[in-house]
Amino acid sequence: MKLRRLKTAWRVVQGITGTDVLRVISGMRGVPSFLRDACTYSRLNQRDSLQLRWTELYPIFHERFEKAGAANGHYFHQDLWAAKRIYQRRPQDHVDVGSRVDGFVAHVLVFMPITVVDIRALDSKLESLSFLRDDATHMVKFADGSVDSLSSLHAAEHFGLGRYSDPIDPDACFNFMRSLQRVLRPGGRLYFSLPVGRERVEFNAHRVFDPATILFVFDQLSLLTFSYVDDRGDLHENVDVSSLPQSEYACGLFEFTK
Repeated sequence: MKLRRLKTAWRVVQGITGTDVLRVISGMRGVPSFLRDACTYSRLNQRDSLQLRWTELYPIFHERFEKAGAANGHYFHQDLWAAKRIYQRRPQDHVDVGSRVDGFVAHVLVFMPITVVDIRALDSKLESLSFLRDDATHMVKFADGSVDSLSSLHAAEHFGLGRYSDPIDPDACFNFMRSLQRVLRPGGRLYFSLPVGRERVEFNAHRVFDPATILFVFDQLSLLTFSYVDDRGDLHENVDVSSLPQSEYACGLFEFTK
């Protein structure tokens, strides 16, 4: 309990400052190297057009200590998981609600057009990307049983918490899930992910759900497959939903049909 309070206090500090405080502290280690490298560059450079000017510095201190990237974690695995399944099925069209545009949506755009629904604005000049700005809690712009291929990845846990300017509503996430269930066409597919583990709300960032809660809400759908990304960021595919180990912040990947 004491550790949770400390974590909460730390999150409040980061929320107020709007920065990743640990990353800032880590980046300070790179200041001496930056100054040394700048002096070395100035001494070695012989091109006038690429002269180092102290009025045009753009310091990046922390990246020398980081890895090349991260081929694990919630977003890496879920985006590939859903995109591969849509590619294999090749529906005529696909609708997504709230997923990451520069991740999952970009993956799908490689092989087919997609319609994105989000409460926030999106500027796009891509002909293959259609955008509908709307509060998707009740999916009022979609008729019952009208969508054959549907996704919402790491979005439902935010509904009704005000994080994205949406109205405060403790039941909004459940109303949204029922709306996805309503608009899915018989025989269609819903690709759905959100945090799973010890059920709770971490206001105003997100909620974490017990997988049993998700199955209870989607009571008119059949679960085709369940996969999850564990607390370490590793993917476990096509497992029994009841086999999820005790988790603090895993990611459940649900493939449903009607």
